[in-house]
Amino acid sequence: MNVGFIGLGVMGTPMALRLARSGTPLVVWNRTAARTAPLRAAGAEVAADPGELFARADVVFLMLADDLAIDATLGRGGPDFAALVAGRTVVHMGTTSPEYSRALEADVRAAGGSYVEAPVSGSRVPAENGELVAMLAGDEPAVRRVRPLLAPLCAETFVCGPAPSALLMKLSVNLFLITLVTGFTEAFHFAERQGLDRRLFLDVLGAGPMASPVSRMKAPKLLTGDFSVQAAALDVLKNNRLIAEAARKADIASPLLDVCHALFEETVSLGHGDEDMVAVLRAIRARTQA
Repeated sequence: MNVGFIGLGVMGTPMALRLARSGTPLVVWNRTAARTAPLRAAGAEVAADPGELFARADVVFLMLADDLAIDATLGRGGPDFAALVAGRTVVHMGTTSPEYSRALEADVRAAGGSYVEAPVSGSRVPAENGELVAMLAGDEPAVRRVRPLLAPLCAETFVCGPAPSALLMKLSVNLFLITLVTGFTEAFHFAERQGLDRRLFLDVLGAGPMASPVSRMKAPKLLTGDFSVQAAALDVLKNNRLIAEAARKADIASPLLDVCHALFEETVSLGHGDEDMVAVLRAIRARTQA
């Protein structure tokens, strides 16, 4: 089965590289062409445009930033959309609103294609190591086609039912992630301002029942002030907004998320949107100094 991959960003590049290195017949495209060079070196073919990629692939993974990027890439709403997706399985791996995914699925199916949601949980390092967790939703035959293709990328895959169940599951997981990392960062800040040995604090936390793969990944970044991106603060803010919108539409309270939302807005407004999500420490420090 020939696989296409579109979107070679922080997550997309390591994901596509793992597919290429696993021997998956892969063709890639990215709006910024220079980002395709590592994929070409890994044995993937590079398409000149999305039309060529779809013509050469049976299943196309989309790891794009948002709904605008997806629509632009697919030419959705234009005359070329149907010819592009007909007979293909479109796999939406990014994070958008559930409503957008439901509408995209309807358009793909109306054009004669099939559709699978496959958002993933995990940041850049798990993507590099093939340790992502995928949530799948869509028609059962399409999900069965796509699921084995994710093996090089994922430690686990879970079938969640019809779309947009996978995206709702991803938003639920991300709500926990956002509040977890924000709470961890605030605790680090508290220990720091109380004059405690920061490394000792992290060692104590890491030895106890509250330690997790997430805290072990983020602890060295907090200790050394390393804000190089694994999951960007701006992307976290986007996810926070999507969760908040879904909560409001369903009349669900989200008090912890709302606090995190304000902190990540402050982080981005301070100019740190391209840094890792632990850069929320900058917003917490700014509040302390105010």
